[in-house]
Amino acid sequence: MSKIYHFIGIKGSGMSALALMLHQMGYKVQGSDVEKYYFTQRGLEQAGITILSFSEANITDEVELIAGNAFREDNNVEVAYAINNNIPFKRYHEFLGHFMEQFTSLGVAGAHGKTSTTGLLSHVLKNITDTSYLIGDGTGRGSKDAKYFVFESDEYERHFMPYHPEYSIITNIDFDHPDYFTSIDDVFNAFNDYAKQVKKGLFLYGDDIYLRKIESDAPIYYYGFNDNDDFTAFDITRTTSGSDFKVKHDGKVLGTFHVPAFGRHNILNATAVIANLYVVGIDMELVAEHLKTFSGVKRRFTEKVVNGTTIIDDFAHHPTEIIATLDAARQKYPSREIVAIFQPHTFTRTIALLDEFAEALNQADSVYLAQIYGSAREVDHGDVKVEDLAAKIIKPAQVITVENVSPLLDYDDAVYVFMGAGDIQLYERSFEELLASLTKNRQ
Repeated sequence: MSKIYHFIGIKGSGMSALALMLHQMGYKVQGSDVEKYYFTQRGLEQAGITILSFSEANITDEVELIAGNAFREDNNVEVAYAINNNIPFKRYHEFLGHFMEQFTSLGVAGAHGKTSTTGLLSHVLKNITDTSYLIGDGTGRGSKDAKYFVFESDEYERHFMPYHPEYSIITNIDFDHPDYFTSIDDVFNAFNDYAKQVKKGLFLYGDDIYLRKIESDAPIYYYGFNDNDDFTAFDITRTTSGSDFKVKHDGKVLGTFHVPAFGRHNILNATAVIANLYVVGIDMELVAEHLKTFSGVKRRFTEKVVNGTTIIDDFAHHPTEIIATLDAARQKYPSREIVAIFQPHTFTRTIALLDEFAEALNQADSVYLAQIYGSAREVDHGDVKVEDLAAKIIKPAQVITVENVSPLLDYDDAVYVFMGAGDIQLYERSFEELLASLTKNRQ
């Protein structure tokens, strides 16, 4: 009898994507998790994948275990049971490193922009040829006959070290995850070790001083906006629906491209995808055709209009990402006020980057802050409060609660940008409910 893959913590974004991919490839899949609703579970439920509560009873002779990184012997009954009974299990990244060997694999690494770039690369490639993929927003697609496999390659705790892909994009190197990395040099060393494992081609952002120091036996191609890059984006124009640009390589123009997105970072991500697919040998006309139809990934500049009010939701939780998100909002809505609602994610990151957060948030016209979202990995020692961040922001800034988001109503025709990696969506939902109640009252 074929084994059932049992995912401990199946609602995690990477875990749910991997579960969906294996399910679509014809494998038997189930998983366990907490009762709390996560946005990833809808896809699992639609696929008919069983989600159980955590219990030792879930671990039977029929299952092969894949455990989420957050679950350990001291906080999960299933992991504890497996360890105490010498039942083997793999972590997500360990399983993936072995699994990808059956495909031509294309990884996307970097401090920022991984998910958007993985989403773009997989969207284009799956529309051209049979492709399996795993994106960090909780989406995955599996095909038994796929030649290519596109995946997000995560540096946290050096999780990408089991990966030996044929190709990899690295979007940038920046100091983040201060609960694990000790310095920017520590981050660089992790990426450099990963780069040495790439077999056929590395695609690195040319303006990043750390990426220029990367060494690998694989050929290195730099992409960017400068003539000294191997793949150069130029003739950039903003349209009502996004950005148009050309890309040249070795003195030859590869084509004119359009992405339905705004901001420099989106053009760079697209240029990395174009470079990688050119080297793989994919037809550039087909690449241009499918770049146009990319609708984005979950929680990356996701827009909605609620009763005439524009709301943008973004996963941005690092100063560099906040700047990129606010830049995209400015480019798309140049004549409107930009109101940022931000929830710091982890106490360690907030302490390490307090000044940088304040500087990034100053790119908005007004700022509202939610309470810091502490991760399960850390303890709040009282060393930092969200008010400390508010005090450093020059633009108007105040702290709000999920129970009272009414200060957000003080604007005419503003664009609201909700950012964070914790439960900032609860604040967004409160605001949407408030807007809906106002409409009802007016009727």
